Amino acid sequence: MRITVTDVMTTEVVSVTAPTPFKDIAEALIEGGISAMPVVDDDRRVIGMVSEADLLRKEEFREQFYREGYRPPLRARLRHPKGRQKAEGETAGELMTSPAITVSPRASAVTAARLMDTHAVKRLAVVDEDRHLMGIVSRRDLVKLFTRGDAEIAAEIREDILDRALWVDTDGVRVEVRQGVVTLSGWMDRRSEAAIAVRMIGRVNGVVDVVDKLTWKQDDSAWEGR
Repeated sequence: MRITVTDVMTTEVVSVTAPTPFKDIAEALIEGGISAMPVVDDDRRVIGMVSEADLLRKEEFREQFYREGYRPPLRARLRHPKGRQKAEGETAGELMTSPAITVSPRASAVTAARLMDTHAVKRLAVVDEDRHLMGIVSRRDLVKLFTRGDAEIAAEIREDILDRALWVDTDGVRVEVRQGVVTLSGWMDRRSEAAIAVRMIGRVNGVVDVVDKLTWKQDDSAWEGR
């Protein structure tokens, strides 16, 4: 039920080393149809990420400050130290963003998504304990989780959660899945058990939402926390 980074990552990764020249980086990005790639050392340890945005800093900085031969005053240049540094960069080591945001192959897909959101990045380098490159996981890889068929989702809910994980009577529960939205109807013995079922089903990969129409024979919510 738990989808990990290993399940969705790409293992054939385009990468460069720190001495890779600017033009070679640009060609690798274009040929690979990607917008960023890891920078690795001689032992394939990830030391940074270089992206289209890093390359475009050169033209952006030049256009912003050096149009028609204009050179900005010192204080303006000091306000954009990173922009200027990347604009002057000629190799992956000078252009890359470091340290790279990485993730373990054993991490959950949810963890990877949260890392991307927190750091505002579109992809993560997947590394082992020693930061050796193992793959890349992108937003697109994670979005694919929501393309699972309704029948596949329904089968997982019934077999892995209702029939196996809950350890309670779920014969009265009906599951319907349409476009990733799960509707639960029928009954369970206890209200607390129904709530647990809803939470667990909401974590199934591919589930967009859970509509809870379950009823219960015993409302045991008053006993929670006692």
